[in-house]
Amino acid sequence: MALKLYGLPMSTNTTRVMICLHEKEVDFELVPVNVFSAEHKQPPFLSKNPFGLIPVLEDGELTLFESRAITAYVAEKFKETGPDLIRHKDAKEGAVVKVWTEVEAHYYEPAVSPIIYEHFVAPFQGKEPDKSVIDSNVEKLKKVLDVYEAKLSSTKYLAGEFYSLADLSHVSETHYLMQTPCASMITERPHVKAWWEDISSRPAFNKVEGGMTFGKNQE
Repeated sequence: MALKLYGLPMSTNTTRVMICLHEKEVDFELVPVNVFSAEHKQPPFLSKNPFGLIPVLEDGELTLFESRAITAYVAEKFKETGPDLIRHKDAKEGAVVKVWTEVEAHYYEPAVSPIIYEHFVAPFQGKEPDKSVIDSNVEKLKKVLDVYEAKLSSTKYLAGEFYSLADLSHVSETHYLMQTPCASMITERPHVKAWWEDISSRPAFNKVEGGMTFGKNQE
């Protein structure tokens, strides 16, 4: 039975999971959730995720929400297929993967997400981007990227010389960041730039990239 993923291709959290599934060459069915009609806030969806957010993964009787938890599950269940995204044969390498996956969740994403919101979601909703929000988060992101630049000057990827969940977790949100004037924060840091060019050129991401546009036709 194929896995079912409930979400939208324009969603960074949905595409985080989709990229992982493609890396592992796992068959899955994408079940669109019409967030524009608040389908994700209705009882049928809330029975899958009581917090009313996408994505949700169903694997038989198992139902999971939270994109990073889902990718960790997929990487573990299919650890013998495709790249070893969690370094399951080396506890130390696996621990470093977890560290940088946490860094993405607690330092990178909180700075990037408001920038993406103001540049994409606000205009989509007919609002003017809030420059003060953008500026304050740009300052936060600069500090984070300075740490990344130092780390990536000594290793090809965040957790070492191997591509892992730590890198994969950054792809969908950085894709949107690179379409804003803030892209210069990536390109002006040579090691971060090389890392981004590497992780964004992987076939698994190329399979989902075309669907990452803001439009109400994604129902």
